Amino acid sequence: MPQAVSPERVWKPLVIAGGVAFAYWGVLARLGHFWWEDENYSHGLLIPFVIGYILWTERDRLAGIARRPSVVWGGAAAAAALMMLWVGTAGAELFTQRASLVLLLAGLAVYFWGWRMLRAVLVPLFLLALAIPVPTILFNKVAFPLQLFASRCAVWAMRVFDIPVLREGNVIELYPLGSTTTKKLEVVEACSGIRSLMTLVTLAVVFAYFTGPSDDEGKGGPRLARFRTLRAVLVVLAAVPIAIITNAARVSGTGILARYYGTEVADGFFHEFSGWVIYIVAFLLLFAFGWLLDRFNPARGGGGGGASPEAAPDPNPPTPAAVDGPVAAPAGAAMSVSGGEPTAG
Repeated sequence: MPQAVSPERVWKPLVIAGGVAFAYWGVLARLGHFWWEDENYSHGLLIPFVIGYILWTERDRLAGIARRPSVVWGGAAAAAALMMLWVGTAGAELFTQRASLVLLLAGLAVYFWGWRMLRAVLVPLFLLALAIPVPTILFNKVAFPLQLFASRCAVWAMRVFDIPVLREGNVIELYPLGSTTTKKLEVVEACSGIRSLMTLVTLAVVFAYFTGPSDDEGKGGPRLARFRTLRAVLVVLAAVPIAIITNAARVSGTGILARYYGTEVADGFFHEFSGWVIYIVAFLLLFAFGWLLDRFNPARGGGGGGASPEAAPDPNPPTPAAVDGPVAAPAGAAMSVSGGEPTAG
């Protein structure tokens, strides 16, 4: 018969979820509206579904984690999160309010289950943190240097093609063919690459999580666990230069085409279409980088965790066959029996 579930294991999570929903209802509603309105964070609309899928697929492993609650540390983290929520609400600081939710969920995991549970749900918490909009002042500190970098790359590429061009900050001035006046291309915030950067980093976390090497045959050992962590970190870090370089290539291509087809190529269908193409290229580069890292998987070919099965000594060696006669043959001699007399082969 299936084991009955105690009522305590049902109502406690419901009470906790209800309390969190009550405290953060306004924060979550404004966050969802922000995801819907701001294209830089539109990927946040998919994050709850991705987190739900991860938790559902890992439900058996999560249920098997031994409970070792840490009341002190978990309670301290939860109290600090509620204090952050109060301070953020009093000061109308949205980032503090939203970040407190991540800290509260981490604190509840430690309070009720322990540090092992926190490690198990670290990826969903990290995905939630990536979907939280950063403060505007920090956003601009990152976006504007990316605009300058993209414009510099565009000017360099255009000069390679002997296109006369002048750059002033993030504004590119050039002569389109057939034009009697100069035209200006401005690398605005939407073309800085910050949008593709945040989206690609989030996608890299999901990609690294679902494509991590498994150890179903038990050949990897501790080396495979370290390799899995290192591979995930490298894939996420590689998303940053990939996003920046591919966006710079997009801006460069737009500048070159503007020379021959006019600055209209920087608007409309071509601008949107090139954004999708570059994003697909960026993901393919990320996929290729992950495939390259998998070539160093210690579990490939039976290596990594220890000696191969062929090299392992046999725990039950065969017993040598008995040889008639008082004298044994020399080592390495092939023995055959012919008429009762041993002869060397």
